[in-house]
Amino acid sequence: MDKPPRVRFAPSPTGDLHVGGLRTALYNHLFARRHRGRFILRIEDTDRERHLEGAAAQILKLLRVCGLEPDEGPEIGGDFGPYVQSQRLQIYRQAAGRLLDAGHAYPCFCGSRSEAQRSEQQRALGQGAGYDRRCRTLEPAQAKYRMESEEHVLRLKVPLEGEIIHRDMIRGDVVFPLADVDDQVIIKSDGFPTYHLANVVDDHLMEITHVIRGEEWLSSVPKHLLLYRYLGVKPPEFAHLPLILNEQRQKLSKREGTGSVQAWFQRGIPPEALINYVALLGWHSTDDRDVYSLSELVDAFDLTRVSKSGAIFDAVKLEWLSGEHLRKLNTDDLIQRCKPFLKDTEFSEIDDATIQMFIESIRNNLHRLDQLSGLLKPFSLKPPPPDAESLNWLQTDAARRLLPLLTNRWRALPQPDAEALLNIVRDCGKETGIKGKDLWMPVRAALTGMTTGPELRVIITYLGDRQAIDRMAQACDLIQ
Repeated sequence: MDKPPRVRFAPSPTGDLHVGGLRTALYNHLFARRHRGRFILRIEDTDRERHLEGAAAQILKLLRVCGLEPDEGPEIGGDFGPYVQSQRLQIYRQAAGRLLDAGHAYPCFCGSRSEAQRSEQQRALGQGAGYDRRCRTLEPAQAKYRMESEEHVLRLKVPLEGEIIHRDMIRGDVVFPLADVDDQVIIKSDGFPTYHLANVVDDHLMEITHVIRGEEWLSSVPKHLLLYRYLGVKPPEFAHLPLILNEQRQKLSKREGTGSVQAWFQRGIPPEALINYVALLGWHSTDDRDVYSLSELVDAFDLTRVSKSGAIFDAVKLEWLSGEHLRKLNTDDLIQRCKPFLKDTEFSEIDDATIQMFIESIRNNLHRLDQLSGLLKPFSLKPPPPDAESLNWLQTDAARRLLPLLTNRWRALPQPDAEALLNIVRDCGKETGIKGKDLWMPVRAALTGMTTGPELRVIITYLGDRQAIDRMAQACDLIQ
């Protein structure tokens, strides 16, 4: 390319950041970094009915948590600000005025006639569901007079014939018959621009070279290209990313929980893993790798390797990747990330050395940090009653022979510790001929009430010899 690219992520502050939005931000960031360009954050808050206070700040916070720091934007500044659309209204009104004066836009006074009425009338006439262009034929002088006193919107005057050919960086040539394109509202009755006008004006003034956005905006391309043409400016390059779908091949929804970035963080998925996973939703590298750091993604990313077809969100693969990234963290970092997830548990006040011991014992089974409380149940000083599988192991013939013998031998040790207690288990196994699961499962069930968990040595070390011996005695009472 002739010069370093300028790309933008332009979310609407209407709620939690969607996984699809995070992927759009990521691909823009990767493209900018790969080509030594600029990554811009712009807040498109012209939909005042859905605007949510504080959402813009939360979006910027999440981007930073994920390592996607913008080069320009709100709170950051830059040479092309302001970067919040509600602060740029005069710019859009001037552009709309130019379109109106040139005959490329017209006022529409149909607000008093409901959409339902219009749709019913158009169906009766065998017409499509778009706007019927009733106000398009008003005399300019009459329309200008009515604008002074009547509520109205401004609409783009789309040619009734012909076609627009769009060359997409991902999809190739896409043809749009203009007969299928509606006369889009560009200025609403409240004076705010719609997305279509505002993003075209801003992309031009902010010198955006490449627009990388979701597939849902592909149908808007002909309107945007017409606006660029009517405003007399060169359009950027466009790349429309495939949809992210759920397992039912429907658009991924935040209401389901899987579509919300914040929801995944609350489950304890580390940002590195989520970034890694969303990068793979529609893009593939030249090798068969799955695990990437952000810097490795920058080196590997190529927009031409983005697929046209929708990507299926696979929570199982995300959690697998999460486990891979959690295991890569250094111990001090992982301890600090674990602490918030231990806050409301009996382990909230334990020291870092004990947390480290816990983590090292369960690390290979940890995929989300919200699993910590469940994985640490074997260490509980207030264990729940044995689960059904543990009860089955405690009622075996091997357990009835083994546990009383172990209890007596453990009690007889002058200076018991974890290794000494486990050596007695091995000795009793040799004496009784009990081995394998028949030997160790009853011991684990007696100590933890569970049949899975960390090494018994680690559990006994934390519980202490007196607690371990008491639990073994209680298990003997239970099976008798």
